[in-house]
Parts: sequence; C-alpha cells; structure tokens
Amino acid sequence: MKAKLEYIWLDGYTPTQSLRSKTQVRDNFGGTLEECPMWSFDGSSTEQAEGNASDCLLKPVFIVPDPDRKNSFLVMTEVLNADGTPHVSNGRATIDDDDSDFWFGFEQEYFLWDVDTKLPPGFPPGGFPGPQGPYYCSVGAANAFGRGCVEDHFDLCLDAGLNVEGINAEVAAGQWEFQVFAKGAKRAGDETWLARYLLERTGEKYGYEINYHPKPFGDLDWNGSGMHANFSNAAMRDLGDESVFTKICENFGKHIERHISVYGAENDQRLTGKHETQSIDEFSYGVSDRGASIRVPIGTVEDGWKGRLEDRRTASNADPYKVAAAIIKTTKEALV
Repeated sequence: MKAKLEYIWLDGYTPTQSLRSKTQVRDNFGGTLEECPMWSFDGSSTEQAEGNASDCLLKPVFIVPDPDRKNSFLVMTEVLNADGTPHVSNGRATIDDDDSDFWFGFEQEYFLWDVDTKLPPGFPPGGFPGPQGPYYCSVGAANAFGRGCVEDHFDLCLDAGLNVEGINAEVAAGQWEFQVFAKGAKRAGDETWLARYLLERTGEKYGYEINYHPKPFGDLDWNGSGMHANFSNAAMRDLGDESVFTKICENFGKHIERHISVYGAENDQRLTGKHETQSIDEFSYGVSDRGASIRVPIGTVEDGWKGRLEDRRTASNADPYKVAAAIIKTTKEALV
C-alpha cells in the first residue's frame, strides 16, 4: 500500500520562522522513523540558501500518523546544510538535552483570524466587542467564537498521538489556548510544532489564519498571546530543596537578553508590566505571582519544593526549540 509522508520543516525567515511542508509517496511503508529517507528542498525559496547552491537537506526526527489524510503520516524534520551540518535556522540542533532530563509544558495561546474580515471571530467590522472578562473559559455563542475549528484541531492532535493535554478559550474574543507536555525538550518542541501545523491546516478549512503575534491589537486594553514555558529537571522534581529553585531563578535574572532574544519577536509590546506581565527589561520571580517573569507554582511549594517553574515571558510566536535550549542552558549553569 502506498503511504503519504508529509515532511515538515521551519523556514529561514526572520525574526519569525514559518512552517513549510511537502509530500512524498512511499511503497510498503511501516510507519517508523527509520523508514523515512533524507530528503531535500530548494532553500533559495525559503530564505535558507542562495540560488547558486540552493539544496538543503531534511532530516526526519519525529513521526506520527496524520489522521486528516488517508494513509498518511506527519514527519517533523530538521534542516541541514548540504554537507550535513545543522542549518543556522535549526533551533532543534541547539538543544543540550540528550538524556531527556528536562520536561516541558508549553501553553500555546493564539487568535483565530478571519481571512475576510481580518479580525478574530467575535469582533464586529470596524470595532471591538465588549471588554475582556466574559470570554475566558466561556461557553455559549455570546462569548465563545470559533469553537468548531478549535475542537476539530484538538481531536486531530489526540488522534495523531500528540500529548495535547487541554484547551480553553482565552481572555479575548476569538483567542484560544492549547497545552502540550512532553518528557524531553526535543520531543516537546516536536509535538508543539506539529500541533501548530495541524492548527494551521485546520484553520484553512474554516477560513481562519492563525495569528501568533504577541500583541495583535497593539497598546490597547487587551491581553496579548503568550506561550508560557513550564519546565523541570530531575533536581527540581526530586530533591525537595528550595535553594535549587532560588539558584535557578537568580541565574535567570542574570541572563535576561539570552532569553528575550529567543522568546518571540515584538514581545516588547506584550511585556509591559501590565496584564499580568513583567517589563521586558526587568526580572522578578515569586510564588503564585502571575506578574513576575518566572512564577513558582504553589503546588511546587506545597509538595516540599518538588516540581516545576513557569517562565511567563515567552511569546506565542516563539520557537519552542530555541526557548527550551535557552532554559536548559541557564538552568544547568545555575546548578553547576
């Protein structure tokens, strides 16, 4: 039987990369990563190569069934140069977590964006709906907009075997969130990007773009969109030592630029000190503090200082690979 393999990669556009994909057909495919061959593409069309030496390579790294197409699979890939070295756009290759010691949970917020009105569903032409408040975790046609698309996406993720742990309507009309958890930074990035891919493709059916801008309405009284990064390693999960968390948080405060540089473009519009954010050029941490850069969940404290931290600065348009790489580097440095 013939199978369709959808090879998916990140392009070289800056400051925000986009997903690209193309399909190949394989005979007698058994559904394993080992059966997926290396492939190539024209990097001159994706800002990843010059026209006189345009071949880039696609290295398969993760595969799941594609529940939305017959006899099909989704294949996440890394982009390599023609000589087999990681391309400069390849954030996955920068992750130092080969033993999957780090666990990540990403809270991916986004706006559905009507391709005709150029507004989220629920926004009247030329204006705004009522102030935020009634939309968060709402139900009913008066406050929840675009649920059909969101639910279809949720089902596709679960059917594909992605570990999407939940969804909810967010604080603005037409704004939603899904959460992805995985043991291992690369796996967390793979699953988040594939969930984004399925969301983009589901949006096509409903006439929705997916808007990941961290503050799509600018300096108005609307929350932006983030991708809060929850993380832990064995020391955080097992030692039960408050000083471990203090050392980590203090070291994060020494490396603001390292993190902000990969936490999403135009994140300065979101990290203003308002709407449950800390200012982009400042750093703070605290127990249950949603206005801090890093929140220490109350559950971590109640469990005897065993658990996770939540970096709340990450924007919705950030690359989870690069986010994880920065978090791992800063955390490891703190615990040397």
